[in-house]
This record gives sequence, C-alpha cells and structure tokens, in this order.
Amino acid sequence: MSRDLLRFATAGSVDDGKSTLVGRLLYDTKSVLADQIEAVERASVDRGMSAPDVSLLVDGLRAEREQGITIDVAYRYFGTPNREFVLADTPGHVQYTRNTVTGASTAELAVLLVDARNGVVAQTRRHAAVLALLRVPRLVLAINKIDLIDYDEAKIAGIVEEFTGLTRSLGFTDDAVQVIPVSALVGDNVATRSSATPWYEGPTLLEHLESVPVEGPDSGAPFRMPVQYVIRPRNGADARSATAAHGALHDYRGYAGQVASGTVRAGDEVVVLPEGHRTTVSEVRTADGPLDAAVAGLSVTVLLADDIDAPRGAMIAAAAGAPEVGTELDATLCWLAEKPLVPGARLLLKHGTRTTQVIVGGLRARLDTDTVSYTDAPEQLEINDIGRVALRTADPLPVDPYARVRTTGGFLLIDPGTGNTLAAGLVGDPLAAISAG
Repeated sequence: MSRDLLRFATAGSVDDGKSTLVGRLLYDTKSVLADQIEAVERASVDRGMSAPDVSLLVDGLRAEREQGITIDVAYRYFGTPNREFVLADTPGHVQYTRNTVTGASTAELAVLLVDARNGVVAQTRRHAAVLALLRVPRLVLAINKIDLIDYDEAKIAGIVEEFTGLTRSLGFTDDAVQVIPVSALVGDNVATRSSATPWYEGPTLLEHLESVPVEGPDSGAPFRMPVQYVIRPRNGADARSATAAHGALHDYRGYAGQVASGTVRAGDEVVVLPEGHRTTVSEVRTADGPLDAAVAGLSVTVLLADDIDAPRGAMIAAAAGAPEVGTELDATLCWLAEKPLVPGARLLLKHGTRTTQVIVGGLRARLDTDTVSYTDAPEQLEINDIGRVALRTADPLPVDPYARVRTTGGFLLIDPGTGNTLAAGLVGDPLAAISAG
C-alpha cells in the first residue's frame, strides 16, 4: 500500500550535481515560492543561461557549508498530489561521511548520484556501503549529466552493470534497486520523460518516488514500544479525560509511547523489559479513542491486563521473539566527534527512552568502506570512522540486532559533560548480516 509520506536521502560525490537535482525536484514540483523561482530565472538569464539554474535554489546552504558555518544534513519538504516527501540532503565530501549516516538513518529510500562522465567512483562505493550497513531498504542510482555524454546508451549500460554488481555484493536484491538516467540541469527524466532517451523505458525519478511501495520503519518486525510516559488519570484533567474516554471515572494505568516496530492489538501477549514480566494487552488507544491496531510510527497508549510496573525507559515487546536483555553489547559505531574514541572512555548511551552509563571496551576493527571489509583493531576511532567495539552498560538494556530491527537496534553515545552526540551505534555487525544474506 502506498504511503502518504516518504522519507528519502540523497548522496553522491562532490560535483555530481546533487544540488541541481534537489533544486530540480523543488522547481518542477512547484515547492518553492514564486518570488524564489523568479529570482532564479532572472539570475540564470543574467548569466546567459537558456534554462533556469535550479541549483541556485539550494546554493545558500551550500555556501554556508563552504564557509564552515554549518556542515550538516539539510532537510527539504515538498509534495505532489500523490505523496508528501521529506528529503535529507547530505554533503558529498568524503570527510562528512558521518552526515550520510545521519541522513540515511531514518530513510526508506536513498537516491545515489553519479556523474555519467565518471561512473561509479570510490565515493559511490563508500556511500553504497554505508547505506547497506544502515539497512536502507531501497536504492535509486541517478546517473546524472547524461546530456554531457550525448545520451550514450552503451556508456550508461556499463555504469548500470558495474553498479548492479556492487549492490548485489552489498546484499541489495535487484528489485530493491532502480537505475534512472537523468540530467538535473536540463530536466531529463527527473519530473518529465526525456525524448532524448527513447531507449529508456523505466519511470522518471519523480514517478518512482511517488509510486515506490516503501513500508514504514520496521513495520514488519516484531512489536516494540519504549515507554515514554506512564499515565495515571486519578484526578484533575487526566481524570476528566479518562471519564470521556472510558465512559466512567476509574483508576487505571496506561503506558504512552511511539510504536517503534511491528503492530500491537488488544489480546496480544507481551513482555515488559528489562524486568521480563509477561502479560497481555487489554486496550490500545489514542486521544481520539480505542484502536483495533497500532503500527510502527504511531504514538499510542497501551493498557495491560495486569498491574505491572513499566516506568519510562522500559520496553513493551511481543512475547514471541522478545529482544535480548544484557549489559554487554557487541556494536558497530560511526564516530561523529572531533575528539577520537579510545578504549576505557566513560560515556552515556541513549537507547529508546532510556539513558544509561557505558564504558567502551576494546576497539575490535575499523571498517574500510572502499573495500567493505574490516581492518585490524585500531588504537582509536577518528571522526567519520566506522568500527566494531565492545560496550558495557551500567543498566541492562533490551536490544535487537540492528539487522533485525533498525529502531531498537540503534543507539547514540553522548558526552556526559556537554550532552553532545558523539556516535551513532548499531547493535551487532550489519556487515556480517549482509554477507550472510
């Protein structure tokens, strides 16, 4: 079933035309103000250009990056009659690989650009490896600047063959990868089909984004819901809300949170972790009333059949296939901070709605994203490094392997002194999962 909202990320090497592609999508979907469009058209005419330079729609952000004001993921919001989009535009420079991790961590699809003149380059392989590690479900290879190679079908076919070999080695199935030849500057196959590529029979980029059957995050995974707030409506406004919701004033305990994965219904058997108490769901509701079922991404209140203590930070999970609970984590980190990570560091770990202290054990290996293989154990992890580490937490945590459930298999490492995020973490070794499957 098509969703009303698609979250996707863009990635690509420097000068592959990512700014132009993003600008083209905004321009062709009329997702920018009329005065902005007029300003771009005037500036393009002043430069002697026959077509609007749509990259000017995002050049302000790019200038900020080049000046060092901010180096971050830029989120763009646009829509068509068929679907709304949240686009995470990530920097292309190799030294900002960490930003690709940030932008792709919640993406349901990624658009990876290559310059048709250069084909698959080292940064393409690096980005594809990161996207595979993050388990992004679908990829689009946008072969850009096809006008600069005179729409050469044979050259484009060679790029497709090389990229397909790469994605297969990273665990992507062929039906999860779409290749689209485009010219973002001219507009070929972005929002409208190009007469210059009669040999291409696939969709335009916008058609694909509008129609791709992408499910929400972890919708098919087992049910998980971190408890964010415990509702006890015994008096005051909460009691009046309870009266309206239940038809009679009574004391009850509800557990509010966002469904991280799977689906939950009344009657489902669940376990409250880390304590391990089992019970059943008696009701699932929102402020608008009871629900037959709640799916991943929906914020709800869950009522349990038994009076069980499930404070903020606890997790309510499907009893069948519940996550493991422990204090020892085998994890993969993308290190985001300027200060290197060394063994013995004492940090904070945020998982779901729980934050606990953590000690970094051994650094087991560093990932070479060019070859998608591990090197020997490093002495430290530098900024942008991805590595295998051992962690020990002060409190037991219910976690899933990231390869099984993205949401509950991910965590953050935080500086206890400043509160700054230091690393994005994945439970387990996603690379092993790729090799195995």
